[in-house]
Amino acid sequence: MLPLKGVRILAIEQYGAGPIGTQYLINMGAEVIKIENPHDGGDVSRSVGPYFIKNMPKSKGSVFFQGLNHNKKSITLDLSHPEGKQILHRLAKKADALICNLRGDVPGKLGITYEHLKHINPKLVCAHLSAYGRTGERASWPGYDYMMQAEAGYFSITGEPETPPTRFGLSIIDFMSGLALACATVAALFGVKESGRGRDVDVSLFDMALYNLNYLAHWQLNAGFNQGRLPRSAHAVLTPCQLYKTKDSWIYIMCNKEKFWKILCQKLDRIDLADNPRYATFADRLNQRDELTKILDQIFSNKTTAQWLAHFDGYVPAAPVYDVQQAMQNPFVRDTGRIQKISDEDNEFQIIRNPIDFGSDSLELEMSPDLGEHTDYILQDLGFSPEELQSLKNTGII
Repeated sequence: MLPLKGVRILAIEQYGAGPIGTQYLINMGAEVIKIENPHDGGDVSRSVGPYFIKNMPKSKGSVFFQGLNHNKKSITLDLSHPEGKQILHRLAKKADALICNLRGDVPGKLGITYEHLKHINPKLVCAHLSAYGRTGERASWPGYDYMMQAEAGYFSITGEPETPPTRFGLSIIDFMSGLALACATVAALFGVKESGRGRDVDVSLFDMALYNLNYLAHWQLNAGFNQGRLPRSAHAVLTPCQLYKTKDSWIYIMCNKEKFWKILCQKLDRIDLADNPRYATFADRLNQRDELTKILDQIFSNKTTAQWLAHFDGYVPAAPVYDVQQAMQNPFVRDTGRIQKISDEDNEFQIIRNPIDFGSDSLELEMSPDLGEHTDYILQDLGFSPEELQSLKNTGII
């Protein structure tokens, strides 16, 4: 019994941030119904290439789309039409939450805020993910992940010194915002159990980008320190915590407790480094970081990365530096069920396992839905007759 079994969520979502948020809720057992526009191809990620699954309709064959929407249901509904809004109200009456990731000014225009819907379902949670929030001078601005990284300072701290400003390699703001949206929704649903009243909850990409700066922001605000790019992907103050050259590639060492510096020196058979007062503390090693880098590079260059990892045997915090293909082929990933398969009659899709483990309770995975695949089923459940459904199709409402 997954913890959100029986919870019904309506999702007016597209692309990455909203869908990954509701994907977390799916993995917790919720039923998620995607509400998509029947006139524009639905969720834009349905058309995102360049990779599509063979033998699958192109409307759901995008690998990008399949990775973010498994087990969801899809209905088509024109929310700009008065009758489409009436159908949404009937859906909302039986739902626990409505989630959207639209431009900040759009939920109010569509009438999908708690203020608009509380008379239909006073327990409904309305969760909104936008670029800059639903109020203020930027409410009507479009916005995407990399823009947030640029303005919130990420570009200035990513990459090597003396290189152009660089974005983080993933859409990390989208993914973190989606996770925050899921967390906020679950918290609000828990609140409904106590108060009997729903609410609006808001998450914005910009606020998430800013919040993630955490200690770097706090150092700047309270001590005036302005972090820049550091060589070898080093930590701002902890040393050794960076890349080092090995015989065949690189290794990342992360001695973020004092005890690990001593263990590293023992494993390197260089206890003299641990005993040297010039390297006694984090502050001392930070002052001598360039000098230590040369010493450790020379030592690490005597063995391959794999040899060093085997030698450390889990006692030293260390990791190899893989590309995406190597990461997917890593035995620690492949041999431990961290890649799962979703199958239907004609296709098989490999997907990364949900990072939240509920023990013996798990979700039976299903392919992401075709556009409008569940429209008839869900509207019939609301009481619509076959004749009424056909009429709605003829008028383009569904």
